[in-house]
Amino acid sequence: MDYASRILVVEDEPGISGFIGAILAANGYDVEKAVNGKEALMMISSRCPDAVVLDLGLPDIDGQKIIASVREWSSVPILVVSARTHERDKITAFDLGADDYITKPFSTGELLARIKTALRHAKERERIQDKDIAQKPRYRLKLLTIDYEKRRVWIGSEDVHLTQIEYRIVELLSRNAGRIMTYDMIMKQIWGPTIVQDHQVLRVNMANIRRKLEQNPAEPVYIRTEIGVGYWMAEDE
Repeated sequence: MDYASRILVVEDEPGISGFIGAILAANGYDVEKAVNGKEALMMISSRCPDAVVLDLGLPDIDGQKIIASVREWSSVPILVVSARTHERDKITAFDLGADDYITKPFSTGELLARIKTALRHAKERERIQDKDIAQKPRYRLKLLTIDYEKRRVWIGSEDVHLTQIEYRIVELLSRNAGRIMTYDMIMKQIWGPTIVQDHQVLRVNMANIRRKLEQNPAEPVYIRTEIGVGYWMAEDE
């Protein structure tokens, strides 16, 4: 089932935030808002938006620092909407990882077209990445082996019995090894986009997985936690 793309609008001016939000909502997008950089970073990591519309002139953290921080762990499309028209500001934003740069004032049509393009490019990148990842038959790290074709997991020579959900979580993380998967990314992939964003069910499954995979679940070797963000696995050997 299709679901509305979730757009996070990061803008401290209520009038502009309301204007952008109304345009997006009227065109079928699910809109969420942040009024400062700290709130934006928290919502990007916890709410897993499909795209971010970002003002650079935030009251607490400059938007360029937001871009740099997000790009350390996420490829979510970032569209800068700013009154800064100097070429240096645009170049810096693109160099840091912004997907597009729209100067204020802008037209409704321009904003919608840029967002649609960014979402389309993101889906295409994801499709190519998924195709490349799918070609890997197995994952190995230290004593852990995951065979994707047989859907089996071993620690050394010992067969590890995982539930269907546990296996899907392990497969998702291992296929994206080296990349932090946020809690909401995992929830959306495993339980679908309409799942209530309660991370407790994910934590319970992760605790069970670690009991089965890790020699010491309190000090995990295979599945690491990025506190407040999500989980990740190291790239295979």
